[in-house]
Amino acid sequence: MRALERANQVRLARAELKRRVAVEEVDVADVILECPWETHSMAVADLLMSQRRWGQTRCRRFLAQIPMSEKKTVGSMTERQRQTLAALLASAERGRAWRASSWSAHGLTRA
Repeated sequence: MRALERANQVRLARAELKRRVAVEEVDVADVILECPWETHSMAVADLLMSQRRWGQTRCRRFLAQIPMSEKKTVGSMTERQRQTLAALLASAERGRAWRASSWSAHGLTRA
């Protein structure tokens, strides 16, 4: 019975974390660096795909840069892997912000 209670507790905590990531209340890079208890056995791909506009293809291509398996759990990552992944996520965010600002700075709109 305790195992079921624990599984439900983890499931609910992960669902809440994914919701907070989706609404950009929490940054994925921070979650990876801090590694809260609910993410120890969570696949990196599940965490990345909880972000808005991140699907399986984008996740796979992103992790191929490191290289890291999509099934790697957050808890099993080394400190070096955490730092690398967080830095890549931060640079991806800066790149997206730059592209968005260059669109608006030139008064361009998408058709």
